[in-house]
Amino acid sequence: MDFNVRKLATDAGIFFSRAVQFTEEKLGQAEKTELDAHFENLLSRADCTKNWTEKIYRQTEVVLQPNPGARIEEFLYEKLDRKVPPRPTNGEILGQFMLEAAKEFGSGTPYGSTLIKVGDCQRRLGGAEREFLQTSSISFLIPLRNFLEGDWRTISRERKLLENRRLDLDACKARVKKAKAAETKAGAVPDFQETRPRNYVLSASASAAEHELRVAQTEFDRQAEVTRLLLEGISSTHVNHLRCLCEFVEAQAMYYSQCHKYMLELQRELDIFNYKTITSESIIHKNASSSKKVHFLSPTDPSAFLPLNSPSPLETDALQIEEVQPPASGTRKAKVLYDYDAADSSELSLRADELITVYTVPGMDSDWLIGERGNQKGKVPVTYLELLS
Repeated sequence: MDFNVRKLATDAGIFFSRAVQFTEEKLGQAEKTELDAHFENLLSRADCTKNWTEKIYRQTEVVLQPNPGARIEEFLYEKLDRKVPPRPTNGEILGQFMLEAAKEFGSGTPYGSTLIKVGDCQRRLGGAEREFLQTSSISFLIPLRNFLEGDWRTISRERKLLENRRLDLDACKARVKKAKAAETKAGAVPDFQETRPRNYVLSASASAAEHELRVAQTEFDRQAEVTRLLLEGISSTHVNHLRCLCEFVEAQAMYYSQCHKYMLELQRELDIFNYKTITSESIIHKNASSSKKVHFLSPTDPSAFLPLNSPSPLETDALQIEEVQPPASGTRKAKVLYDYDAADSSELSLRADELITVYTVPGMDSDWLIGERGNQKGKVPVTYLELLS
């Protein structure tokens, strides 16, 4: 117990001495040991690295998990050293709702069958998002957090210790300066018998202060070298963070590529489904209209008697396509994105990566163009094409 009290008193004295030295430096009443320019640059670079790494880490967390409640939950599980329970993504939840709604509405209805297609796509998008979040956390977030919670804490601890060593060194310099000033002043006094003991004490005090100064200088130099090595390691940290950043970009590009692929597939399915539905309804409507006209035409009406070679309602579209002529200007080249099989003779079948000539005609649906490939001509869907300049 006696040892602990003595140690406590010694620590309190050191703390008080450092506080006095720090206050006098701030007030301009004491000299301060300045670090070299290279060391100051290392300190500035380390602080800059820490500040920006922390900002990037926090904002990346927000991008990957916008829900603050979910972020707090993950933080608590991590601090408790427990595994975070699996949580479905928003896309997976939306896809599940759509599939359940399709069962209620009937999978045979146009709306129900479309809900099944879109719901399945949303579930795949949610799965891709889950993989992206896991990959980004492992390859990017964890290395940044390890730096902030590991390397940076070590650097901060050594920098604080270096600052204490500097304060001790400056305090020793101040004591040596005072002791020498007192010794010089005492030496100027006439050499009487009663002054010799005092000169001896002042000389011993100056020697002790110089010894403390040498010890403090050695400890300061040693701590400065340790801190310098840690600060120079920031360059290796930048190299590591650069590699992690490239992996994050690669994971992000793969995620968006998968999403784009899934959406193109869904769009193609919906285009084919909608076109077949519209075509079927149009044919039914034409047949119904033709039946009504034949039923109500009078035998005396000349329009009731058609020549033998007149086209049927189903052949009218094909005949009109053949008669379409390309405009004098306004034709463009287009690259086919993926295969397309013509639904009837008015359309043109496509093969992926081929180049065709396309143009539009007045009164034509904006979702379709006229495509030409050699002597072949027909309607082609715009969503299957990439128009070239």
